[in-house]
Amino acid sequence: MREAKAFDYFILTLLAFIWASAFFNIKIATYSYGPLTIAFLRIFLGAIPVIILCYVKKIKIEAFSKDWYWFASIGIVNLVIPFFLIAYGVKNVQSNLAAILMATTPLSATLLAHFFTKNEKINLIKSIGILIGFSGIIFLFSDNILISKNNFTSALLILCGSTFYVIGGLLTLKISSKKNENVTASILIWGTLVLAPISLLIEQPWSLSPRIDSTISLLYLGIFATGIAWLLRFYILKHNGLVFQSQVAYLIPIFGVILGFLILGELITPKVIISLLAVIIGIYIVKKGSKIKIG
Repeated sequence: MREAKAFDYFILTLLAFIWASAFFNIKIATYSYGPLTIAFLRIFLGAIPVIILCYVKKIKIEAFSKDWYWFASIGIVNLVIPFFLIAYGVKNVQSNLAAILMATTPLSATLLAHFFTKNEKINLIKSIGILIGFSGIIFLFSDNILISKNNFTSALLILCGSTFYVIGGLLTLKISSKKNENVTASILIWGTLVLAPISLLIEQPWSLSPRIDSTISLLYLGIFATGIAWLLRFYILKHNGLVFQSQVAYLIPIFGVILGFLILGELITPKVIISLLAVIIGIYIVKKGSKIKIG
């Protein structure tokens, strides 16, 4: 049992590392590719291992069933829009800032869940966590070394991308009775179908002369940071549950900041460290508050 637990934590840490590594790879991919192409190939390549898993496990993919509009909506909101916004924003800001901004997802989820679900209401503890976490983000935006009037909008777009992740998660509740593998494969299929004509028409990627490092990063984003990462997530959910899997929220921004520094030589200013700590503390408090029942 002890070995199994250690292995589960290894998988959890590996998942956090892979997701965190997406940020510096997005940055490298933007050296040659446009945000639409990055988003499209991430989704297309990520769909392949998930579809294969469904085939092996004999799980029916319902992308074109009577509930197709839910899969299409979630694919657009949870994949197409945030993947595009993040790629567009990271082009103009450091990847470590994107890692911190995206770490606000649990905080935004707590806030929106209060208004759109019946069982996830905000209490005093959660409120304190949300305030601390978003105070860190506001403090991060005051870092004139890394965020200026030239890239302020890009940073905001990344923050918007994290919010769309949350909205997509709320939409997923409408089909919560379906298997995770089926839902993931279906939304990846719809995301691919939506982005393929748009990216080909607008960015015409065949006319590019991409750098080798950008292409390698783009392949990594699709195969590992999207496809393989989802398979690891399925494993964790099956063997340990959602609460255990949610611990990746603490590790992703930490790994993201460290990897941005090691791989791209990105600056780590005092405000970056303070903001990172505030977001992590805010997430921790929110999760503690989630264990307290209201009423």
